[in-house]
Amino acid sequence: MFTFTPLLGAQSSFSKASQSILELDGGVKILVDVGWDDAFDPLDLLELEKHIPTLSFILLTHATPSHIGAFAHCCKTFPLFTQIPVYATGPVIALGRTLLQDLYASAPLAATFLPKASLSEPGTSTPAASAVSVPETDGSADPSHPGRILLQPPTAEEIARYFSLVHPLKYSQPHQPLPSPFSPPLNGLTLTAYNAGHTVGGTIWHIQHGMESIVYAVDWNQARESVVAGAAWFGGSGASGTEVIEQLRKPTALVCSTRGGDKFALPGGRKKRDDMLLDMIRSTLAKGGTVLIPTDTSARVLELAYALEHAWRDAARDAQGDDVLKKGGLYLAGRKAHTTMRLARSMLEWMDENIVREFEAAEGTDATAGQSQSNNEGQRPAQGKADGKGVGPFTFKHLKIVERRNKLEKLLTDPTPKVILASDSSLDWGFAKESLRLVADGPNNLLLLTEPLHYEKLTENREEPLRKSLGSMLWQWYEERKDGVALEKGSDGEMLEQIHSGGRELSWTDVQRAPLEPGEQFLYQQYLATKRQLQDTSQARGQENLDTAADALDDRSSSTSEDSETEQQGRVLNFSTSLAHSNRNKLGLSDEDLGVNILLRRKGVYDYDVRGKKGRERMFPYVAPRKKGDEYGEFIRPEEYLRAEEREEIDMQQRRSESQTKLGQKRRWDEAGPHGRHLTGGPTKRQPGLDGADRKDTDMVDDISLADDGDGAEAAASSADEMEEQPFEGPAKAIYEKAALTINARLAFVDFTGLHDKRSLEMLIPLIQPRKLILVGGMKEETTALAAECQKLLAAKAGVDVSAATASVIFTPANRELIDASVDTNAWMVKLSNNLVRRLKWQHVRTLGVVTLTGQLKGPELTLPEEATTDLPNKKQKVADETSGEPEAESQAPVETKPTVEKADAYPILDILPANMASGTRSMTRPLHVGDLRLADLRKLMQAAGHKAEFRGEGTLLIDGMVAVRKSGTGRIEIEAAAYSAVPNAALGHGAGSFLAVKRKIYEGLAVVAEN
Repeated sequence: MFTFTPLLGAQSSFSKASQSILELDGGVKILVDVGWDDAFDPLDLLELEKHIPTLSFILLTHATPSHIGAFAHCCKTFPLFTQIPVYATGPVIALGRTLLQDLYASAPLAATFLPKASLSEPGTSTPAASAVSVPETDGSADPSHPGRILLQPPTAEEIARYFSLVHPLKYSQPHQPLPSPFSPPLNGLTLTAYNAGHTVGGTIWHIQHGMESIVYAVDWNQARESVVAGAAWFGGSGASGTEVIEQLRKPTALVCSTRGGDKFALPGGRKKRDDMLLDMIRSTLAKGGTVLIPTDTSARVLELAYALEHAWRDAARDAQGDDVLKKGGLYLAGRKAHTTMRLARSMLEWMDENIVREFEAAEGTDATAGQSQSNNEGQRPAQGKADGKGVGPFTFKHLKIVERRNKLEKLLTDPTPKVILASDSSLDWGFAKESLRLVADGPNNLLLLTEPLHYEKLTENREEPLRKSLGSMLWQWYEERKDGVALEKGSDGEMLEQIHSGGRELSWTDVQRAPLEPGEQFLYQQYLATKRQLQDTSQARGQENLDTAADALDDRSSSTSEDSETEQQGRVLNFSTSLAHSNRNKLGLSDEDLGVNILLRRKGVYDYDVRGKKGRERMFPYVAPRKKGDEYGEFIRPEEYLRAEEREEIDMQQRRSESQTKLGQKRRWDEAGPHGRHLTGGPTKRQPGLDGADRKDTDMVDDISLADDGDGAEAAASSADEMEEQPFEGPAKAIYEKAALTINARLAFVDFTGLHDKRSLEMLIPLIQPRKLILVGGMKEETTALAAECQKLLAAKAGVDVSAATASVIFTPANRELIDASVDTNAWMVKLSNNLVRRLKWQHVRTLGVVTLTGQLKGPELTLPEEATTDLPNKKQKVADETSGEPEAESQAPVETKPTVEKADAYPILDILPANMASGTRSMTRPLHVGDLRLADLRKLMQAAGHKAEFRGEGTLLIDGMVAVRKSGTGRIEIEAAAYSAVPNAALGHGAGSFLAVKRKIYEGLAVVAEN
């Protein structure tokens, strides 16, 4: 059984968020991706929240907001989410961490709002509550009310801790995942990751479970790029072939995205795309303008940064040329740009093979230059570094990184021409929005979009219009082209299109964080108190505790209970839904909701009627404290074993440091901040109250932040800059302000999305040959068009009619629509007879036993129960004795006992063929070779036998210089041997001997299954 349910991203043009549920036989449920869109609406996660208590594990595909944007929110909001195993590749984990840290530091709406139910209860009808306007809609930005109370967003340390829970995987390595504590057994489920292109570490998932072979491929790119290698359909980067690799071919179900399925690739490929980008930049820099390129903060920015850095290097090498790139500056603006580029330098093996070669060449140049300099002390160093040679692919020589807002503003006020890469591509948060304010007014400036930003006026589940992002409004202007098009001549003679803005006014609603007022502060405290009340009630009933460790007003940490019962798994486990079941009185629940906990929560209550109650309602509500530990035992806290003099010394040091630091005074670089938080890279003491995992994650975050701050002189800033950049801590609210901007800059578009196009989809899907095809992740029009085209292509590939029943089945589900894509197979249980089992000759292929047989199928035998079989002779003997002693018993008829059939043995029996049928039904088929031969294993076998074996070319094993062995993409083994002399003395010469030896070793590694 296999059912598929897209939660987000199916037939939707306004949202690129991706969330899918895969349910397999036995109740195994898999969540693929936890995406979110730029609206950060918690209503989009309501459907996901219902599935969390039944998930087995989670898979992440790409480090983009549309695939992991809601990961940290779910970990912080839903207590059970952190107990579910999560799997992703190393780059997705590292780049995803920096992405969400940048997102929550830049986008106020990502924190989401206080639940509406907590402010609209009758128990909260206080003057403070009436002073706060509560909107009718939940999650949408409405500027008509003064403010909305925001929840506390996850901190950088919490985000790092969440991503440390993700299990890293490598490409092409089968892995058996661990199930969640509330998941059924996985029954041998195998998970394998393959390169998907599009982003570094992007993944195509292959899931093997029983008869089901599922390939989940969303947002992939077959074409190779400068940084990202192509998808692994044909074997990975540099692989050449016409057949898809065996592991991904003919799956029972293929889940594929259709985004970009209605467009064709740019003629000329990657080189044409890069040239068009540089031509757009040159035309703007020649006029003295500034180019603003909004992009993401971690994934696709690597491709843009690499292309522009190497273009500047090439321009610098041309000493006699007059390239305008020499006059312009190149900048990358992002709050985590240093971290992203540092991580990119550590994951070169995940990139295209050209990046690895460039890195190896740079290392060789550095080593040669260093040796030359040591041999010639006092002379000038090698010229390689000066002209860009010997510099690694992500060791930037021309690209400068900007991580602070005030420095970006100074940079934009400088009239010199420049190119700025800024996050985010939606222009709704990040430095791209700040840069647009200063770039939009210049008529010589250019706003260069790198991906289409579609917009739909009405959402699917709400009647109100979705809030437009700045990027979607500018993209609408680009498509309308009301104010004309400017044509610029490119380097190849073709004309480049740049759209005039015409001085139109761009209006939007700006969102800023602001501290709470006293009345709002009271509401927030009341919300925390109610949340704590529900947490205590859930703890008493055996449910999971709610995590409020990061709240500014209530920093009491709560542990997660692991002894939840099966009956509790389906209960409500978060505040937003639990509050709907609570009574509308002040900070409390009704007596019915409290149940037996009324003995603890109500004063003066000492009796509770347990008659007719079940489970925990019959016991006194006492929960024993649970000690934390891991497989090595209980966590040991060193601070609990300090001597009295050591404890006094620590307290004196803390009081001394607090007294020396005054309000407004800048601390030294090596002093501790509030709550013992150190600001340096020196050794820090572990904070009390953290368990072993928290301490480990906190240390890791400190190392990351320190490495970021130490990346060159860009990280050091003045005290005034630090005071300005330091945001206020504690609870906040969202303030909406009307904003308007006059746009005079030109608009242009160069496709740097790095996604599949129509030609790739129509070529690869017939080669994959899926039995069931599920199309998601695109707009309704392109999904429908691609489904109709694939139906024809798959039918033509299989040689059947489109309307035939044997044609491939194609599904185009909508959001939250469940489809059944199970494989159409039937299985029967048969019982082998003893005579047949004795004749079987098993052959072992690695860990499997293989045998072929021909038999006759018979009906189930009628077997008697064991008791009836043993007692029947005794009963007959007893009846005979009684009849012999009593004459009147002769007239009594013997009672016949009917045999009963055991249900466990009611299976058809497969027996040997009779002698008269065996000769007539003998199979004339050739023997079947079972197994998979690896050329590396064959090379070792031939070398052990005294032959010379070495790899030549791509996947060719040359033995004794005479015999070549190749393995095709379908697993077929091809052996070619050089011609040898036909003289009788040389009939078994060197070439013939090698050829026969190779065939013999190949047959030894395979099982020859013949007829029994």
